[in-house]
Formats: sequence, structure tokens, C-alpha cells
Amino acid sequence: MLTPLDDSLWHQLPTTFDHVGTSDVRFFDRLWFAASDRIGNGAFQFTIGVYQNMNVVDGGAVVIRDGRQHNVRASRQLRPEYETSTGPLRMEVIEPLRRIRLTIAPNAGSISGDVVWTATSGAQEEHHHFNRSWGRVLEDYSRYDQIGELSGWLEIDGQRLDVESWWACRDHSWGVRENVGILEPYTGQKAVVSGPVFVFLFFSTETHSGHVQVTRIGGASHLTAQIVERADGRVHACHRVDLDAQFVDEGRPRRFGEATIAVTDDEGESFELVIERQGPAVAMQGLGYGGYDDGRGLGVHRGLDHLEHGVWDVTHPAEVVLPDGTTTRPVHRIQPVRLALNGPHGTSYGTGSLTFIAEADLDDDGHLRVHAEH
Repeated sequence: MLTPLDDSLWHQLPTTFDHVGTSDVRFFDRLWFAASDRIGNGAFQFTIGVYQNMNVVDGGAVVIRDGRQHNVRASRQLRPEYETSTGPLRMEVIEPLRRIRLTIAPNAGSISGDVVWTATSGAQEEHHHFNRSWGRVLEDYSRYDQIGELSGWLEIDGQRLDVESWWACRDHSWGVRENVGILEPYTGQKAVVSGPVFVFLFFSTETHSGHVQVTRIGGASHLTAQIVERADGRVHACHRVDLDAQFVDEGRPRRFGEATIAVTDDEGESFELVIERQGPAVAMQGLGYGGYDDGRGLGVHRGLDHLEHGVWDVTHPAEVVLPDGTTTRPVHRIQPVRLALNGPHGTSYGTGSLTFIAEADLDDDGHLRVHAEH
């Protein structure tokens, strides 16, 4: 099927743009945005993803204000309407890698808005992600990360909120990942391993910006990290990370309270990031990650048009109170943070966004310590 994208000179396959180079139904292409007001009173997230082989576009928007998380999730059939929109959610690239407009049209939920994400630093390409299990590809995807700011307006339960230069970040990933659109098939018994750890920090200070990402499952780890000097654009490509984290309580899944990330670049320079929580963490099921009312997560075909919404109480650092009064403790949450960067030339202060999934056992003193390098 021809689409507007076919009126360009950027084809990489001998077919139209509505086909991708694999028949794997888990192939996806997704953008995710996060922002916070820098003082812990407000947070925003927005995402849209396309799943060519599932014939699906889905997305979500979340606004946290006064300890309440307002959610909108939408999904639709992709073809024949080849646009980055689903339900009330729309994304428009104004200037590639620089300015992107995100809109939430009035809908049956409690939030709407019109904001523009603007880059404040260049995009950083991660190391390629590839993993097999029992001979089958589990993940084969690329991602880049970028720091920016957000401006515009949001409306929450009829009350307008002006968004003025909120700290923001985003990522864009595409390829094949686990549990996208379908449940993973059983292909063999796996050995019992220590619980997984996933740490993904976006940050910027007065002098630096960048990202740090560590995944550890059993004895295997993946590391991608870059720190950029904002004055001259010098990039510190980092090959070693040491993490020390404390948690707010003893329940599982755990929620971090404070963390220190020590990073060493390829030339031996070291940086220390001292991180603290700032306001409520976003419960990612509200955005559709592992969520939707059917519990089947992202990329699932839910018909021609599908819309969900709700408001959750997220004042507790670990537990979420749902509209019916029941309490859940989500694994996947993303926490706005404040931080200090201690480097070779002094200390600077700033803001960030930290995903922290920690199911591994703690040390005797109640800390989680992780070392990763490549």
C-alpha cells in the first residue's frame, strides 16, 4: 500500500514503506517523552508506537498533579490511515531531532493539552541491543536518547496549567523486543538466576547532560552511557558504571529512595551522580506499558479504535491506589529526580528521569550494588 512516505527518496527495501524488513510480529517503532516541573509538583509523559506487522498504532499520555496520575490510553488499527495519531493523541515533527508537537484533544478522560518538546542537546545513539534465548531472537533493536524542555499548556479536570520550560527528555526505539503485541512462546526451561536490574537515567545539569543505562539479568549485563559537556559538546563515552542504591521500604517490587551512580569514561575520567527522588513516580501501566485494561500491554490489536482513561492516587512512593480503592505495587515506574554531578572540574546540579527496576537481592546492609562494564 502506498503512503505519503513513499514520495521520498529514502527507501531501503524494494517495497513500499508500509512493510518492514522482517516478518517478526513484534517489530515496533516508538517515541516516548517525559517532563517534570523541576520542583516535584508536576510530571508529564507521552508515547506513540507503531507496530507494522500487528497493524496497530497505540499511545498514551499521563499527567501527575497533586499526587494524582491522570491517564489516557488509545489504540487503533494502523491501515489505511498512516499517521502518527491514535484517538485524541497526535505527534507532529516540526523540526527533526529538534522540535516535536504533542497534542491531547479533548476526550472522555480528564486531561487534554498542546505542548512542544524542544531539544537542548543532541541525540545520543545507544549501543545496539541484541539478545537470543534458546536460539530465538528476543531483542534486536536500536534507540537514541535526547534531553530537552517542554512548553505549552495542559488541562486537568477543566483547570488549565501553563507549562513553561519544564525539564524534559525523550527516546526513540525501533526493531524487535520481547512481549510486543504477543505473548512470548515457551521454548525451553531457563536456569534460575538472580532477579533483573534495569537502570535508565536521563539527566542534565548546568554543565553536563547525558544518559546512563544498565541492564543486568543473571550474569549478563548491557551498558550504554554518555556524558556530554554542554559548553563545547565534548562527549565522554563511558565503559564502566558502579551503582549503589537504597530503597524506601522492604516490599517488592522495590522503590528507590537515593542512588549514587559512578561512571568512568574510556579515557579514565570519572563522574559521580548523586540522585534523589523528586515528587511521585509515574506508574507506567497508565501509559500502556504492561497495562491497558486487558493487561496485554503494547502492540495488541484492539480493534478499529479503542480508548481507556482513569485517575490513580500515586502519593505513596511504592503503592498505587486505583479508582475502585484497590492497591497495586507496579514494577515499572519512572521517577523524576534531582541530582548532583561531581566531576573532574567540580559539582553541578540538575534534573533527571530515572527508571529503576530492582528485583535482585540486596546486600546485608540493605543496599543494592551493581557493577557493569563493556
